[in-house]
Amino acid sequence: MITYNDQEVLFTAIGKRLHKNVRCIAFGGTAMMFYGYKDDTKDIDLLFEHLEDRAEFIRVIESMGFQQSSLFNIYIPEKLDPHKPLMYSREGARFDLFVKQIFHTVTSPKMKEDMFARHEFKETYALTVAVLRKEFIVMLKSVTERDKDFEDILTIVKKEASFNWQYLIDEVLWQYKNGDNWVLMDTIKMLHELRKYVFVEQKYLKLLTKELKVNKK
Repeated sequence: MITYNDQEVLFTAIGKRLHKNVRCIAFGGTAMMFYGYKDDTKDIDLLFEHLEDRAEFIRVIESMGFQQSSLFNIYIPEKLDPHKPLMYSREGARFDLFVKQIFHTVTSPKMKEDMFARHEFKETYALTVAVLRKEFIVMLKSVTERDKDFEDILTIVKKEASFNWQYLIDEVLWQYKNGDNWVLMDTIKMLHELRKYVFVEQKYLKLLTKELKVNKK
């Protein structure tokens, strides 16, 4: 497991070794630790806008002893192609590195503009890690469906009285209309399960199911 301090140490070490500025977006457990939602995570989830940035990041972590590892039994196979991540591991620490998309989910205008925070790890060059809003984290955990993802969603929703459900629904609908065929069904499935544990207004579920019915006609 990777603690918040482990993550900070890794990002600081990577920032010191860069040969160019690198920007990425933190989601999943990585983003949750920046919020203080959890104390540790199995992996560091990062999304890069450019292949060149991921390549430089990989060059550095390989120099630190990380080796590429298999995606087997981590992600649902049907969702992997053509936008599967590269995974790198070392002694219990793991990076899941995506470029441009997380499966079919793209970096929407809102994702790029409406960040929770930005952290910079800098020496000669800077590693800039932007942290997604909590609503995006929940949506992406609905899509990735890895072990413990639903537990993480439940943690966020229980801890955040200010969770903006309409914001989440709007983003899910935007992603669906812009080519993500998984996000609508995955979020509907997640909300059905979530309503067993916390109160979520029925109207939000209806907005998604209505869109699903319209597109099935």
